[in-house]
Amino acid sequence: MSLKQFEGYLQLEKSLSGNSVEAYVRDVGKLRQYLEISKLPANPEQVTTRILRDFLAWLGELGLGATSQARTLSGIKAFYSFLIMEDMLLIDPTDTLEAPKIGRKLPDTLAYEEITQLLDAVDVSTNEGTRNRAILEVLYSSGLRVSELTELRLSNLYADQGFVRVTGKGNKERLVPIGRDALKHLNIYLTGIRCHLDIERGHEDIVFLNRRGQNCRG
Repeated sequence: MSLKQFEGYLQLEKSLSGNSVEAYVRDVGKLRQYLEISKLPANPEQVTTRILRDFLAWLGELGLGATSQARTLSGIKAFYSFLIMEDMLLIDPTDTLEAPKIGRKLPDTLAYEEITQLLDAVDVSTNEGTRNRAILEVLYSSGLRVSELTELRLSNLYADQGFVRVTGKGNKERLVPIGRDALKHLNIYLTGIRCHLDIERGHEDIVFLNRRGQNCRG
């Protein structure tokens, strides 16, 4: 119930775009997934700072870098600030929680609204534009490396469970959460564009292809 109220607050009172709201809700959804997998209490008032620290460590084990973890924590902090503001919670467990250290100075990250503008600027009236929108949505949603995205395979998509299986550095495999909006655009590309390509032999299982039916990295 509190998550639905948070979503309504972002839409009505903060006037955020649909993609921005989706991003915040997805951040909280990742926490909920962790609590369910770990068989921990899911009520917000039962989530402690220690649990949240373990959650961030879990994100790291999934392969999300410090920047992606910090972005997710930002969404979690916004959710708990909302609960405090609405008197649904007395103590904010994110108060003393620090974002993972990035390690070196990075360029300023894009705000949700700027990311939305970037995504909406893609011309989805073309085949390549539809593919590129799906690529950007998957990158933003999952935090995959570009090399991991270009090697993403159909056999490693678990859309019903909201995960993709990725082979990263050192040939290590991991499961990575992926959001509903990314899955929506991925499905549009797969069913409307990719299925009509003349796919080159050896590339049949690759998700993102160029117009010649080859891995789009080429």
